[in-house]
Amino acid sequence: MPIVTKYEPGTPCWVELATTDVAAAKTFYTTLFGWDYDEGGEETGFYVTPRLKGSDVAGMMAQGDDERAQGVPPMWRTYVCVESADDAAAKVTELGGTVLAPPFDVMDLGRVSVFLDTEGALISAWEPKQHPGSGIVNESGAWGWSELATRDPAKAKAFYTALFGWSAHDSDPSAGMVYTEWQVGDRSVGGMLKITAEMGEMPPSWSVYFQVDDCDATVERVKANGGALLFGPEDIPTVGRFAVVADPQGAVFQVITTADGV
Repeated sequence: MPIVTKYEPGTPCWVELATTDVAAAKTFYTTLFGWDYDEGGEETGFYVTPRLKGSDVAGMMAQGDDERAQGVPPMWRTYVCVESADDAAAKVTELGGTVLAPPFDVMDLGRVSVFLDTEGALISAWEPKQHPGSGIVNESGAWGWSELATRDPAKAKAFYTALFGWSAHDSDPSAGMVYTEWQVGDRSVGGMLKITAEMGEMPPSWSVYFQVDDCDATVERVKANGGALLFGPEDIPTVGRFAVVADPQGAVFQVITTADGV
């Protein structure tokens, strides 16, 4: 079981669902992934921590009133481990991004800043203290990958390589769609693809992938429990089989069954 106790700076380390109905989301994701929950009290804003096999796997919270008023949809968010949330926020501004939440402490767990990149995709920086991030990854029912969809990959590369120190490695263009892997050192930590005309009015955004044992069976459970299939299931050569789905409140995410050895 891939247990994680520390993340290298620049590595995505946590994912979190902001939703309009926490109770309904808990029921849905328990059915889908077998999660149970640690229920936070008033001091945490009633933050919910989904758990799998005894380890924290993600976060879950009620969407803020301001977000609802502005029509922000329920969504899964990604946090990237940094040495300093304050430095990351200052760098975001310098690079032309927008800081939505200036750095603040989350009790003794860590320090966080929330921002938009230069194309409007939301992502957060997490400076760990007592809480490093997801304690279990790349396991059935756990998060394993985050991916940026953008209309301007060159602009995104300039932003994220300067902000997090990532390097960007593109797939062979002769294979069709170019896929970029973000790397810390020689390790891939996330991905990026270009939004095409076929994707319609899809906004620039970060999405999350959850590992499952059977992609097709998981899609059927999504549909049977009030969610929706948006794309797939489809095979990715040498990688696995994936689908894009949405939970009953509309939060979009991916499920993937990886190929042997991936």
